[in-house]
Amino acid sequence: MFEVQSYSTDREKNYKTVIQQLAALLDGETNQIANLSNATALLNQFLDRINWVGFYLLDEEKNELVLGPFQGLPACVRIPIGKGVCGTSFEQEETILVEDVLQFPGHIACDAASRSEIVIPLIKNNQAIGVLDIDSPEFSRFDEIDQQYLEKFVDTLLNYI
Repeated sequence: MFEVQSYSTDREKNYKTVIQQLAALLDGETNQIANLSNATALLNQFLDRINWVGFYLLDEEKNELVLGPFQGLPACVRIPIGKGVCGTSFEQEETILVEDVLQFPGHIACDAASRSEIVIPLIKNNQAIGVLDIDSPEFSRFDEIDQQYLEKFVDTLLNYI
């Protein structure tokens, strides 16, 4: 039991460090694309066992999510609101943690290697503006610690976009 606690504590400490790095990296920059790009690069370097990390942003004109800055293989460009994990997270305005994407009804497979996923909505001024999407080639890659700290990461990011 001690090893699990130590592992969790180390992960939490690492997440706190990456959130501080994000704030330092974005401080003074106001360009949304630059800040989202650096956020994806930072997460791509920080997180292990992932194969894709990026943003989908609301295209208000078409009322769908459109691909934003990302790290990984080429991805789906447009996702309808309410469809797949990203569209559902956006519509419900809540984080969705999926242990097995093959079991998620209506999952949109942009990368056939993905097996688990976490999607955090970007909510600014009480309005959803997009989502942070992270995929892994491993089943059950993400847990409550990831969710808690990735939500804090997004909260910090929202101060700069």
